[in-house]
Amino acid sequence: MSDKPKVAFYWCASCGGCEETVIDLDEKILDVVAAVDIVFWPCAMDMKYSDLKAMDDGEITVSFINGAVRTSEQEHIAKLLRRKSATVIAFGSCAVMGGIPALANLKNKKDIFERAYLDSPTNVNPGGVVPQEESEVDGYKLTLPEFFDTVYKLDDVIDVDYYMPGCPPTPENLANAVQSALEGFLPAKGSVLLPDKSLCVSCDRNESKPDDITISQVYRLTEVQADPEKCFLAQGIICMGPATRDGCDYPCIKGNMPCTGCFGPVSEADQGARMIASIGGIINAEKEGDIADVVNNIPDPAGTFYRYSLSSSILGNQRKEK
Repeated sequence: MSDKPKVAFYWCASCGGCEETVIDLDEKILDVVAAVDIVFWPCAMDMKYSDLKAMDDGEITVSFINGAVRTSEQEHIAKLLRRKSATVIAFGSCAVMGGIPALANLKNKKDIFERAYLDSPTNVNPGGVVPQEESEVDGYKLTLPEFFDTVYKLDDVIDVDYYMPGCPPTPENLANAVQSALEGFLPAKGSVLLPDKSLCVSCDRNESKPDDITISQVYRLTEVQADPEKCFLAQGIICMGPATRDGCDYPCIKGNMPCTGCFGPVSEADQGARMIASIGGIINAEKEGDIADVVNNIPDPAGTFYRYSLSSSILGNQRKEK
C-alpha cells in the first residue's frame, strides 16, 4: 500500500464549480497526483461509500468538502469523512457560508417543492407528483435521502478545521492549500486560508475612486454602460468589494462586472450589514425620502447582500432542525 498522504474530495449541495477548480489546476494536478493518493472522489473516480467506510479513522490526511448540506445523505457522508480525516477544509462558498443554495432558507421545503414540481409554468405534472422519501414499485421499497427544510453550511454539521471560500475557489488557492496541508504549514485551526482584507484594497480601480463617493441612484448593469476604468460604486453600481474578502485576483471586475461577494466577509463581519453600511454612507440624501428612493431601486436585497453568505449571516435561519 502507498505511504503517500491521502486526499479526498466530496461534493454536497452545490453546482460542481468547485470540482472544476480541481480540474483547472491543469498541469499542476499531475504534481498533486504524484504527491498524494486521491482515495475518495466520487465525482471523478469509481469509488463507493463502502470504500470510505472501510478506511481507518483519521487515515485521510485532508478532505476538501464543497457544497452546503441539504440532504441526509450529504450529512452522513460529511460526518463519515470527518471521522476518517485528520483535517477537513470547507471548500467553496456553499460549504463555508451556505452559498447560493442557502437563499432557499428564505422559503421552506413545502414552498420549494410546490414551485419546482407543481406551479412552475414549464411543468407538465397532471398527477401532482412530488419526490417522496419512500415509495413502493413492483413490491420493492425505494428510498430517497431526506430533504432538509434548512440549507446548512458545513460547520453546522461537522467540525471544520479550515475554510476556503470562493464560487469557486481559485486553482491557485487550492494548490497552496494542498501544499500547506502536506508540508504542515497550515495556520491556526479555524482560519480562513485567504488574506484578511477587503477586495477593494487590491482592486486596481481604487486609483479612479473619488475620496468622497456620493450617489443619488443605484443602477443595474442592464441600465447603464459601465466604465471599465472607474470604480463601480462611483458609478452607482453595487459592487460588494468593500464587504468581501480579497484573494480571487478579481477576475469579475477585470471583465467589467462588479463583485458579487463570493469570497465572503472579512474576519467575523456580517457581509450584508457591512455592505449596507457602506452604501448608506455614500447616498446623497438632500431631502426626506432620498435614501428610500435609492434602496427601493435594489430589486433583491437578500440576493444582493447575502448571495453567498445567508447561512452564516446575522439573518441566519430560525428553522434549523439540528
